[in-house]
Amino acid sequence: MTHSRTVEGMIVALDVDGTLMSFDGTISPEVREAVGALRDAGAHVVLSTGRSVVATLPVARELGLLTGWVVTSNGAVTARLDPDLPGGYETTEIITFDPEPALRVLALELPDALYAVEDLGRGFLVSAPFPDGELTGDHRVVGFEELCAGPVTRVVIRSPQSTPEEFHELVERVGLHEVSYAVGWSAWLDLTPGGVSKGSALEELRRQLGVEPFSTFALGDGSNDLEMLRWAARGVAMGHASEAVREAADEVTGTIQDDGAAAVLTALLTEPRPA
Repeated sequence: MTHSRTVEGMIVALDVDGTLMSFDGTISPEVREAVGALRDAGAHVVLSTGRSVVATLPVARELGLLTGWVVTSNGAVTARLDPDLPGGYETTEIITFDPEPALRVLALELPDALYAVEDLGRGFLVSAPFPDGELTGDHRVVGFEELCAGPVTRVVIRSPQSTPEEFHELVERVGLHEVSYAVGWSAWLDLTPGGVSKGSALEELRRQLGVEPFSTFALGDGSNDLEMLRWAARGVAMGHASEAVREAADEVTGTIQDDGAAAVLTALLTEPRPA
């Protein structure tokens, strides 16, 4: 692939699941090639995901991103990638919150749901075993009091009987505001610290790297990408994203089935940047 240097120094923030990676866990050769070309052209390619650091590292390696930065846990954890470090990374920003008030309220409302809190750098503490493959890293079943002991970066509630609309109504009714949820074949509610999002973490990183606001790009498909898409000078939604996500973006690319990420990232390499 030939490319220009129009993206040098630019932050290119990329969601993983449903954006770079299909729902069956596949990243196409075209996406890998486009991400590699952006990296080689000098862009700061930043995976920005709800995944934990542990779950993000294999994706970064598959994409050839061995150095640079990742924003994980929906913005609560930022890490610097470096193959010379133990584990290949170091966390540079960790934002936590007390999960107890939310967990106690939600457990009353959703007594049959599964609950997990992120065990940073290891995996999750869980109220009961989650289905295989749904959470990465080590899982340890603990009592509810230990789940509430905090502080934590992220809480996951798995309630397949609940719809996104029911989650939203529940959050509004019980007064929880800093949440995002993603629905696939099971229903999830992700809780993050107040005021924290992919967008807030990326803004901190932008300032740290000295990148101008106009030199930012983001691509995503989920409700947890809303702030990121609004943050970027150019926010692009995947074609299969919900109406709310598509409306938050500046433009819409193809769906995950169409390999929409590859199309817009390849175009980014050759389009002129604004002066």
